[in-house]
Amino acid sequence: MTLQTIGSAVQRVMAALKRRPEMGLHADTSAVARWAGGTRFTTRNEAGIEVETDMPAELGGTGDRVTPGWLMRAGLASCAATSITLVAAREGIALTSLEVQVGSNSDTRGLLGLCDADGAPVHAGLFDVTLRVTIAASGVAPAALQTLVEDCLRHSPVPCALRASTPLAVDVHVTSV
Repeated sequence: MTLQTIGSAVQRVMAALKRRPEMGLHADTSAVARWAGGTRFTTRNEAGIEVETDMPAELGGTGDRVTPGWLMRAGLASCAATSITLVAAREGIALTSLEVQVGSNSDTRGLLGLCDADGAPVHAGLFDVTLRVTIAASGVAPAALQTLVEDCLRHSPVPCALRASTPLAVDVHVTSV
């Protein structure tokens, strides 16, 4: 699909949502992770698309699949890149290159429920995330591309969820064997 076709589609959807804002509210497609043995899981969406995850060998996995943490970084990178592409297409900007790299730092001790020397639990989540965007477009000033990226990231769903610390509801169902 060309950027022009994408831009036209985005403009049509925006016009419809301006007329009927309630059309924008929806439940997102669920992700269902099922245990496949060991530390391996198969996560599937409602359309049947699957992603397999596993842990590194050091944590009892095989190390031959992506980890859940990497999958989160991949989701962040692809969401940011998609948001940038949608806005560039809508604005008629001819991208010639776009790459989004996401890195993070974490402490495995948190995953394992360990405590620091002072007895405080080690944080299991990421303690920093870096999103690096490399972008180029024909005939567009670097400052304009910088602004485009910054504006896009303010309304890109996954980056926004991380920035806003979206509440997480947990509902546990225990079944019999």
